[in-house]
Amino acid sequence: MENSILIKNITLDDKVTDILIKGDTIEKISERIDLVANKVIEGKNKTLIPGFVNMHTHAAMTLMRGIGEDMLLMDWLYKKIWPTEKKLNDEMVYWGTKLACLEMLKTGTTCFNDQYWSLSHAVKAASEMGLRSVQPFVILDLFDKERWNKIKEDCQKAYEESAGWNKINRFAIGLHSPYSVSEEMLVWGAEFAKANGLLVHIHISETKGENEDSIAKHGLTPTKYLDKLGVLGANTIAAHCLWIDDEDMEILAKRDVKVVHNINSNLKIASGYKFRYNEFRDAGVTVTLGTDGCASSNNLDMIETMKTTALLQKGWRGDPTAMPLDELMNLTTRNGGIALGLNTGVIKEGALADLTIIDTDSYAFTPNISFYANLIYSANSSCVDTVICNGKVLMEKRFVQGEHEILDNVNRLYKKLL
Repeated sequence: MENSILIKNITLDDKVTDILIKGDTIEKISERIDLVANKVIEGKNKTLIPGFVNMHTHAAMTLMRGIGEDMLLMDWLYKKIWPTEKKLNDEMVYWGTKLACLEMLKTGTTCFNDQYWSLSHAVKAASEMGLRSVQPFVILDLFDKERWNKIKEDCQKAYEESAGWNKINRFAIGLHSPYSVSEEMLVWGAEFAKANGLLVHIHISETKGENEDSIAKHGLTPTKYLDKLGVLGANTIAAHCLWIDDEDMEILAKRDVKVVHNINSNLKIASGYKFRYNEFRDAGVTVTLGTDGCASSNNLDMIETMKTTALLQKGWRGDPTAMPLDELMNLTTRNGGIALGLNTGVIKEGALADLTIIDTDSYAFTPNISFYANLIYSANSSCVDTVICNGKVLMEKRFVQGEHEILDNVNRLYKKLL
């Protein structure tokens, strides 16, 4: 019998309803469903939302949570992060990714767009935890020509091996950034992605200094430079995009680039806070949200990310109408599905069964005049009760199988890393 889940008496869009899941798909949504299912979940006093899509992170950097505090971005990268990463091994990436998946489950995320090392071990961890993910092969040559051939060979080999991955993990190309990757490898990576129908995940204009350096070196902002090289396209997912002028925005819109806002990381490293959401939206750019890695944002909590995003948009614009609740929810759900080309981030018949159940039987949801306002401004991620991904229950009543094994292994390994 095909795996099936029946969620009874759950609140969806302010109405009590039943949801039937068959396999990996939402089969039926109705006021009452009287069918036999393998598993029944009682949804009384709970609300169903799409699972969150974390569009930019470096999962295994959970191992480095707290190692580079109070540092500027370039000092953080060159003096702390990259030297530490030279000591990473496959086991560390495996357990670090498992810890990231555990944290994402606890906070309601069902899909993440990663960018990190030891690709096969990161994929193994994500597959075992059951989360949906995009896993890029990272290209980061630091302008060293001697590394080009090996990077190309390793990328081709990893792509061929990805044919054997669990279907909920997808291969992509990760171009670290225009300030850390040579022109030749930026072009090669973009062309490899285009030839094989792959997404490209890249950092763009995270800091003011990055823009100034790019103009000094190329006579162009990072966006204009990448566009000149032919790197940007509808398959491009651009993280940060914090220092974007009108011409840059026009290029990103024209090329149908998807943008990821990472407010907590931007604030913590003091990269800036005036993310031009309204302008991106009005230009027709698909905007999504991410947490960045735990070495810079310290957590992978999308509810916290939503709250900070909304408060900063309202604050720096001096406009309390900025970032309405429905748009904010779309940034963390529907828009992520659009950016990744997946039928996720929505609750409708035929969509992927990537769902998060919120427990509303608490002070944070009393009175429950506006569920989204309570979820984002009043509650925290302890309200996440159950998480379903690809039609499988990965966390129920906040219990995740193997949680303490993950914590024990990370506590053992991070000491070796540091």
